[in-house]
Amino acid sequence: MKKHEVRGWIEETGIVVAVRVYSAEDALFAAGAVVDSGVPVVEITLTVPTATKVISQLAKNMSHIVVGAGGVTDAAVARQCLDAGAQFLTSDGLHPAVIEFAASQDIVVFPGALTPSEVITAWDSKSDFVKVVPCGQIGGESYIKSLHSMFPGIPLIAAGGVNQQNAPKYILAGAFALGVGRELIPSEAIRLRQVDRIGELARRFLGFVKAGREHLAARVARRIPLDEG
Repeated sequence: MKKHEVRGWIEETGIVVAVRVYSAEDALFAAGAVVDSGVPVVEITLTVPTATKVISQLAKNMSHIVVGAGGVTDAAVARQCLDAGAQFLTSDGLHPAVIEFAASQDIVVFPGALTPSEVITAWDSKSDFVKVVPCGQIGGESYIKSLHSMFPGIPLIAAGGVNQQNAPKYILAGAFALGVGRELIPSEAIRLRQVDRIGELARRFLGFVKAGREHLAARVARRIPLDEG
């Protein structure tokens, strides 16, 4: 899958599912469940045991999946992930070497950033998106709204503390997409292999993104400023 196609899947779906579990088997189950439920963009964090093997299995055996590596902090690890089949790289912090490597390999990358300075640094370094994390601990949707007002041209992914109650608010605040983990793939649902439960949560989050984007489009059509919506 080419870089522009990966970007397109992330843009269309509006959700990146972060898989942070304690076994490769759980990771494969969680990824399969969300993809089958209509959310094809999955991030396997490197804290998952044998994460690169999980990425490789998903890339080879699942169609209609965009699988990436999360928690990538240096270029050597980034290379391992890319060789395993990762189609995007992300992290919870700003690691210039990873951004530079991704740019050289023509692969999608979205580093983590927190402050306005980090956001602009990440974007100027040729990131495809910027993941603002952890949103929930630093003002939530209000903080995303402020960043979006400062940098309207930078596609922000809100992550860290996104749940069913605030997901629509993040989209309305200007988030380009959402990074969601346990709120979409609860530990209990993974342990009990509750595919239907995960499917219902996936459909809900897809609905939140769709409704939020439709509301924004209607607001723009009526020329209502963001601050008034």
